[in-house]
Amino acid sequence: MRLADVSAGWRSDFIVHRHDGHIVERDDCIVVRTPDNPTFYWGNFLLLPAVPDDAALDHWLTRFEQEIARGQPASRHCAFGINAPGAQAQLPSWERAGFELQTSDVMQLSAGQLRAPPRAARGALVFRPADLTREVDAFVDLQCTETQGHALDDYRRFRERKMRAVARMHAAGVAQWFGLWCDGVLAADCGLVRDGALGRFQYVETHPAWRRRGLCSALVHAVSAWGFAHWRLQTIMMVADPDDVAIGIYRSLGYRSVLQTLGLERSSV
Repeated sequence: MRLADVSAGWRSDFIVHRHDGHIVERDDCIVVRTPDNPTFYWGNFLLLPAVPDDAALDHWLTRFEQEIARGQPASRHCAFGINAPGAQAQLPSWERAGFELQTSDVMQLSAGQLRAPPRAARGALVFRPADLTREVDAFVDLQCTETQGHALDDYRRFRERKMRAVARMHAAGVAQWFGLWCDGVLAADCGLVRDGALGRFQYVETHPAWRRRGLCSALVHAVSAWGFAHWRLQTIMMVADPDDVAIGIYRSLGYRSVLQTLGLERSSV
């Protein structure tokens, strides 16, 4: 499988992988490894060219062991991307083995299409790029208010490694992190990375205590405007859960769904 064949949604993920990971083209898949962050599920995965056969579970578990887990014992998860936009999947054997089938909307916004938030956010807002030399701990604290079902220490270690990677990419001129302070409190954050005139959002998050105040909308709007103005981006992309309330916020700002992607994920065992 070749990088030239990767669809738009996965291609925008590879902006990060090219800078912070190792990418290997194989005949049957693309291997992505991030040795500095082995518990990063979607930084240590195999990208498959099509939906796998239900009966091929053991084969692909072996391939994941060969390509990733054998050299990175800390990567105890399994993750497989599927490079087949719009494909449908029926994989009962995989589901019985503990895999979750994830569907994501790939969304994009072109220069000139950004719309103002439909409602003003509540509170005194301050938006600015992060100072990654002294503010990383505060951002990690915010990011760890919810741990996505993982142990807090493990999840914090993962996010600390991610922010160190952001700092390296920032030094290379291809990443920026942003915060939104409300009434003096860091309440929301996200990142933006770029490849030429293409930008891609990273980890849009709002502290649970500050939700339903319009902060996510204000943050995404401000970061989008910043990307178009400061980086002269022509297109910005994000990937969203089609069942999450945030996708409606993105659509209200002008983002539109252009395709869907599939992934198979099993937590650490």
